[in-house]
Amino acid sequence: MIKFLDLHKLNQPFEAEFKEKFQSFLDNGWYILGNEVNQFEENFAKYCSSKHCIGVGNGLDALVLIFKAYVELGQLQKGDEVIVPANTYIASILAVLQADLVPVLVEPSLETYNINPDLIEEKISPKTKVILPVHLYGQSSEMDKISEIAQKYNLIVVEDAAQAHGIKFTGNYVKAFSFYPGKNLGCLGDGGAVVTDDDKLAEIIRMLRNYGSKVKYENDFIGVNSRLDEIQAAFLNIKLPHLDAENEKRSAIANRYLSEIKNDKITLPNLSLRGTKQSHNHVFHLFVIRTEKRTDLQNYLKENGIETMIHYPIPPHKQNALSSWNGLSFPITEKIHNEVLSLPLNGVLTDDEVSKIIKVLNEWTS
Repeated sequence: MIKFLDLHKLNQPFEAEFKEKFQSFLDNGWYILGNEVNQFEENFAKYCSSKHCIGVGNGLDALVLIFKAYVELGQLQKGDEVIVPANTYIASILAVLQADLVPVLVEPSLETYNINPDLIEEKISPKTKVILPVHLYGQSSEMDKISEIAQKYNLIVVEDAAQAHGIKFTGNYVKAFSFYPGKNLGCLGDGGAVVTDDDKLAEIIRMLRNYGSKVKYENDFIGVNSRLDEIQAAFLNIKLPHLDAENEKRSAIANRYLSEIKNDKITLPNLSLRGTKQSHNHVFHLFVIRTEKRTDLQNYLKENGIETMIHYPIPPHKQNALSSWNGLSFPITEKIHNEVLSLPLNGVLTDDEVSKIIKVLNEWTS
């Protein structure tokens, strides 16, 4: 069986360093917000060409803390609206709701699966204060167009970069990352970070993640406990220097898929905007195809020893958790969620495994 993602195999090259680092961690005896977190924050900020990185508990918390920091700064208030893609993982929307803000859903482009900039302005109201683009599957949203809209209406831009480690970002917008184990840069548990050039925003987020405190036992804000774990930061410090190489491996496999999969029943990702002046690019967190006969294809691939995943089977507005939205209609989003199928794509796939996946897909006739 070709696994969709073999995390053990993916992390195996680092095991000796992990064990050495874990022993150092035990010997040091400093378990929370220590040198490893400080070092990772410095390293990842530099990698992202940014001034600040604040390590937090996970990617959802990263988004929530950004919004809450803007509230503390007086730039947002309860009930303000946030433009968010209808086609996204629900965490993007949960973060808006948890900050007492109002999500306003916008359909994606069927070509990129990301928010369609041409549909944003019609959803802007006097209460709109934020655009939240999500770089879904590792492909950059159309940030040049989004930036123009944000400047025109004086809106904050917050980037959900949970799946986009390594994208060459444009603009100085605050970004939320996840280091969930399956990400291009994944730790061995939960982890997340906020990256920003805004000194004041960074200072408040650092406090909010630690009970709203800058000085121990002195609390300036109603904060939370959401700190990147010291041992996870240590593991991320080991893996970060290899991120670009991992992304290059993913890109090479993706390019084989794009050039060698030839089946008119399968729609491949559309990357025609890569390298344009909009600075689109893709780090291939996922390689997502579409077909109207998804169940048949997934079963066929399983029968041929190929594991796949669906990202994501149910759109946010159809989830029970958001039952008041269940009657809404977002046909492009719904089409995407009904048809997408993610193929195996990571740096430990062998050439023979990639060839088999391509061959099996090309022979599918159902």
